[in-house]
Amino acid sequence: MLLLLLGLVPFTAASQEKTNTDQGAAPSAAPAKPLSPKEAAARELALEQQDLQRAIDLAGNDRAAMVRNLQEFLKKYPESSQRPQIYRALVESSLQLRDFATATDYAERMVALNPDDLSINLLSVQLLERYGDAAGWRRATSYCTRMLEIIRREPVSGKSPRQSNEQFEKDKQRDVAAVLLVRGRLYEKLNDPQNAQKDYEGSYKMSANSAAAERLGELAEKRKDLTTAVHEYALAFATADGTQGSASRPEVRKKLGNVWRLAHGSDDGLGDYILHVYDEAAAATATPKPARNKGLKEPSDFVLRKVADGSAFSMAETKGKVVVMNFWATWCGPCREWEPHFEKIATRFLGREKDVAFFEVNCDEDETLVAPYLAEEKPRTAVLFADGLDGLLQVNSFPTTVILDRTGKIAYRAEGFDPDGRDQTLVDAIEKAINVKQP
Repeated sequence: MLLLLLGLVPFTAASQEKTNTDQGAAPSAAPAKPLSPKEAAARELALEQQDLQRAIDLAGNDRAAMVRNLQEFLKKYPESSQRPQIYRALVESSLQLRDFATATDYAERMVALNPDDLSINLLSVQLLERYGDAAGWRRATSYCTRMLEIIRREPVSGKSPRQSNEQFEKDKQRDVAAVLLVRGRLYEKLNDPQNAQKDYEGSYKMSANSAAAERLGELAEKRKDLTTAVHEYALAFATADGTQGSASRPEVRKKLGNVWRLAHGSDDGLGDYILHVYDEAAAATATPKPARNKGLKEPSDFVLRKVADGSAFSMAETKGKVVVMNFWATWCGPCREWEPHFEKIATRFLGREKDVAFFEVNCDEDETLVAPYLAEEKPRTAVLFADGLDGLLQVNSFPTTVILDRTGKIAYRAEGFDPDGRDQTLVDAIEKAINVKQP
């Protein structure tokens, strides 16, 4: 029975009849009924499945045997419905055997079967870029073009429910930028610098990335355009973030230093230039924040948002009170040190809420960083987004502590964190503002 299940002994009506005859049994009284087309197809499918399972079982953990057995199976069943899975298994096994030619061949066969599958196109492009020849690189550029079409036509209705529309569009932009970067590299391999530059520029424009800027710097250096090379390398240096696919900041620094010296004769001025380009890149990539409280001239006119739930808080509610505000940002180390001191001072005025109000005022450009920070720090003081109040009060460094008197005028202002004696200084300033008699 085991041999029959493995398919090593053919088991047909004819063989059964012969066996019976050899044993002296009476032959079958009537011939077998012909199979219908549907039954014949089902039988063929069952035999195919048995052969495929046998090919897999006989290979065991031997990757080379797996490749041989699956290739033999495909010769027998060239139109098998299992081809997508078999091709993928051949790609994976061939990669483990470092047979990159075979892996690439079956990856492209996968593309032919599923031309609109983004992951399969990407796999083929990666293999062709690394292991292909000029003809393969040209095919890979066409796959990239198809990938761009697939990404761009993906509807927002296909996004995850947990993903906002804004994040969905950002992810699409990053995907387009990544594909353009790959196609640019392929054009370079094909000695087509014009199309390569066009794709690198499109990649950086779509989603500012250090890899595209570095490539643009290299192209500019090759054509002896040192001014452009310096600028592009500086952008690559400024935007490198250490993630996979990002340019290597040490390597970019070497290239930048070299072209700067070629252009200027020494490293003088390079540091200032890098800072300037960094500010330029940061401004270009920052997500525009909606202008809130634009044109208002008095703090009491501002309506800020509570960080906890995004609800509105009108500063008009603080009229007649002394208002103590700590302006901070998540990336600011001294802010983290000052915060517990500010909290401790606020607790000293519990029970005097009719006279004084304390607020932590966040000034982060990327507001998504705030909630995780607060979950860690857990301040007890009310936390508000600055929403332009930092601009009105000209807060340019962090932390900055401001006291507004009962009329809304600045009664005290201190910048930075001084661990020696500042606590009592602030307490004294608050008491003074509370006790000032108003006209």
